[in-house]
Amino acid sequence: MCLSTPENTKIIEQHPFVTSQPPHLDIAIIGAGAAGLMTAIWAGRTTPDRNIVLLDGAKKLGAKILVAGGGRCNVTHHQVTSGAFAGSSRKAIDRVLRRFDADQTVDFFAAQGVQLKREDTGKLFPTTDSARTILNALLSATDAAGVQRWHPRRVETVEKHGDNFVISGAWGTLTAAKVVLATGGRSIPKSGSDGHGYTLAQHLGHTVTRSIFPALVPLNLPKTHPLCQLSGITLPATLDLWSSTNKRLQSFTNSTLLTHFGLSGPSVLDISRYYIDAMRTDADTRLTANWMVNHTPEAVEQDLLALGKSQPITYLRQHLPERLAQSLLAETDIDGPQLTKAQRKTLVTLLTRYPLPITGNRGYNYAEVTAGGVPLNELNLKTLESKVCPGLHIVGELCDVDGRIGGFNFQWAWASGFVAGSAV
Repeated sequence: MCLSTPENTKIIEQHPFVTSQPPHLDIAIIGAGAAGLMTAIWAGRTTPDRNIVLLDGAKKLGAKILVAGGGRCNVTHHQVTSGAFAGSSRKAIDRVLRRFDADQTVDFFAAQGVQLKREDTGKLFPTTDSARTILNALLSATDAAGVQRWHPRRVETVEKHGDNFVISGAWGTLTAAKVVLATGGRSIPKSGSDGHGYTLAQHLGHTVTRSIFPALVPLNLPKTHPLCQLSGITLPATLDLWSSTNKRLQSFTNSTLLTHFGLSGPSVLDISRYYIDAMRTDADTRLTANWMVNHTPEAVEQDLLALGKSQPITYLRQHLPERLAQSLLAETDIDGPQLTKAQRKTLVTLLTRYPLPITGNRGYNYAEVTAGGVPLNELNLKTLESKVCPGLHIVGELCDVDGRIGGFNFQWAWASGFVAGSAV
């Protein structure tokens, strides 16, 4: 094992167990993101006499925490239920979430000197409005728990030899009695989450879901689409996902952002994982937008019929931003103050079931989370220990669990980290 840098010299001084043989740890936690840090904190608190080390390939830790919530870090949501998650069964997800709920998250950070505030959306942020506050609290808590952080130490392989694990990378080799995989998924790969954790899990006997894909990700429209000319407009909208048989599969109402590439904003991010997943098996899956939130097509048609001699633009301006109103009228091809029956039908569709010809998504670089991963049915839900590889625990985004926007994915990280850390 190469131990030449000043950081590593410090490790030698603090860890007399380092010898000519590979160092042996009680617990090695691979990945120092939200779930890995939380695992380390509770492992250290639960078993303070253990040798516990966090290994991460990044030079600076917490990149994904620091960019979360626009740099403010949406720590959790005031009301977290399994209904806000997809992937593994909601019953399994709920069993983990109930072990460490949103109130316990608030109490945990309060004990670290971090106060959280609830916004109108139900999201909880630090009162400092700085993600750095959250990261600093987590790092301080790992120090207080007696956990060492070794980075950059990218783990390339993990092998099970007898009762121990052999962990290796370009930096050298060590052994550990217990291993926790907390490597994250594939979202924001420049942070270090490049999907290598799936390879490690599979090598140790686990499966991963057939499909792993970006979730909470902006969606693309054709570059020449009218909505792409309205970049910067934000408005509430209801996005509906329809099957090829015209069955509504999902619906989300929230702020929607029109951009030069297509669509973003909370409603788009929430429905993106369901759209991408549905397209795998049904190429005729459709996405539509209702710009008239809380208005049905029938209600809008009655409103248009009641206009009389009033021009349609007057009605649209009461409900929509000016540029969007003008764009929809242009698509309706209205050439006079009075709507023909065909024009009225077209305008109703554009207002309440506007077709969104999605051409793709912005990919892992812009995705807030990864959908898919190691199924929870391969883990003991009381400990998140592997059923196929004793001594191995798997937490966080590496699991087949992904939540809606609003702090739900962080809550999964805190809860799964607590469960594994308390048990490992």
